[in-house]
Amino acid sequence: MMQDLKQYLSYLVKWIKTEITKARCDGFVVGLSGGVDSAVVSLLAQQAFPDHHLTVMMPCHSDQFDQECAQLLINHHQLNSHIVDLTSTYDNLVASLGFESHQLALSNIKPRLRMTTLYALAQSHNYMVLGTDNADEWFVGYFTKYGDGAADLVPIIHLLKSEVQQAAQLLGVPSQIITRPPTAGLWDNQTDEKEMKVTYQQLDHFLQEKAVPGSISQIIKQLHQRSEHKRHLPKAPPSVFSSLISNIKY
Repeated sequence: MMQDLKQYLSYLVKWIKTEITKARCDGFVVGLSGGVDSAVVSLLAQQAFPDHHLTVMMPCHSDQFDQECAQLLINHHQLNSHIVDLTSTYDNLVASLGFESHQLALSNIKPRLRMTTLYALAQSHNYMVLGTDNADEWFVGYFTKYGDGAADLVPIIHLLKSEVQQAAQLLGVPSQIITRPPTAGLWDNQTDEKEMKVTYQQLDHFLQEKAVPGSISQIIKQLHQRSEHKRHLPKAPPSVFSSLISNIKY
C-alpha cells in the first residue's frame, strides 16, 4: 500500500509539472495552514518546482500553534515562504459589514481573504494556486465556497484523509502536524470532526464502501447533497439567447 502511494505521489509531481507547462506559468503558491493537507501539497509543489514555489502563512485571529506548525514545516524542508497577516484586514471588513451575530458567515470571510491573497501573489509571480482539499472534504463539502475550495489545481482531491496522513509520513512531514486534530481554524477550539459530526475514519470507510453505522451514513449523504452546489461552477440557465453561438459550452 505505501509503495503504491509513493508511486502515486511521484505521479502527482509529474502531473503538477505538466499542468504548469500547459498554463504557461512558472510555479505554484500554496496556503500553509499548519495542517497535514497543506503540508503534503506544499512538499509536492517543492518537489515539482524547487525554486519556484511559495508557501504562504496568513494568520487571521489564528491559533498560535497553527503558525508554529507551519513554520516547523518551512524550517524542516527549507520551503520558500511568505507571511501576510490578515487580522486587521478582517477586522476592518467585519466592522464595515455592520453585523456580528452570524458566526459561520463571519468565519468564512477568513478563507476567502486568504484565497484573494494567494491569487494576488500568484499573479504577481506568474504562478498558479494549488488547493489542499482531500477526497473526504470534497465529498461532504467541508470547504468554503470561493475560499479554500477555489484553486487552479487540487492534487490531493483523490486521496482519503488516512492516505494524506500516510503521504505525509512518506514526505517527511513532522509528526506534530500529522497527529494534530484536523481543524479549519475558523474559531477557537473548532475541529473538523466536531463540526461535521462524523470522523474522518468514518468518512474514509464510507467512501471505500466499508460498513459504517446507518446514522453516520445518513449524515454523510446529507452533507454531500447539501453541498452539491459547491462542487460546480456557477450555474447558467439552460437556454441561450439566439445571438450566441449554439455550441459554446460554459
